[in-house]
Amino acid sequence: MSEPPSAAPYGGPAAEAARKPVTLHRLRAMRAEGTKIAMLTAYDAASARLLDDCGVDCLLVGDSLGMVMQGHGSTLPVTLEQMVYHTACVARGNRSAWLVADLPFGSYQGGVGQAVASAVALMQAGAQMVKLEGGGWTAPIVAALVERGIPVCAHLGLTPQSVHALGGYRVQGRGEDAAAGLRAQALELGEAGAAMLVLELVPGALGAGISAAWPGITIGIGAGSGTHGQVLVLHDMLDITPGAKPKFVRNFMAGAGSIAEAVRGYVRAVKSGAFPDDAVHGYGG
Repeated sequence: MSEPPSAAPYGGPAAEAARKPVTLHRLRAMRAEGTKIAMLTAYDAASARLLDDCGVDCLLVGDSLGMVMQGHGSTLPVTLEQMVYHTACVARGNRSAWLVADLPFGSYQGGVGQAVASAVALMQAGAQMVKLEGGGWTAPIVAALVERGIPVCAHLGLTPQSVHALGGYRVQGRGEDAAAGLRAQALELGEAGAAMLVLELVPGALGAGISAAWPGITIGIGAGSGTHGQVLVLHDMLDITPGAKPKFVRNFMAGAGSIAEAVRGYVRAVKSGAFPDDAVHGYGG
């Protein structure tokens, strides 16, 4: 005997929408009105449904899955095929959050043609926006994707796919020359059409300054409280990831009675401005 449609685990026509879909238009309106945006990573359908139900605005299918889900020491081994698979899983669980998927290492470094083909694969799997790392050489790729109707999230600061070139997981943008370089790259990416920008592991003053000047939406991870929103790796903020966590991580499971309660606590803390606390989670210049 088949189960009733209302019991379908991951949405479908009979699923009751918990909230209106979060669109890029809505995210831009949130930026304009000063409403903070809460983003978390998701790699599977069940997590996606839970985060969506708890009010997370954006889901990021990050290539961080290489470390979190696969046990690698970096994001570099993650393939496009793996990203497509996890993006499709998250898309089936999600009902209303905005869904961003990473272009993994090696899927866009070959230029515009490769980047377009890779982005198309992620969009067909259910992504609503693709994310790529780095500035300078990526601007023409961003422009080409946007021209073809593919929303783009850029990523500056610590770019994990370039961890070897950067000399490890270190704060970026310290010193006036380094800060000026990041500001220039951000401006170029904005002019190329990037609608969103993740700033990772940069001094809080730099994160706030770029956010104030940049035309789109900035999302910080270790970039201070001055960005338009925040993102954390789900497994980090739930204290599942073993070992020491980065300074910018807060354990939201502490004092929470369930994962859902922890996620709701994260959303509330981001929206209220309580997280991040620059004195605790921030980095100076």
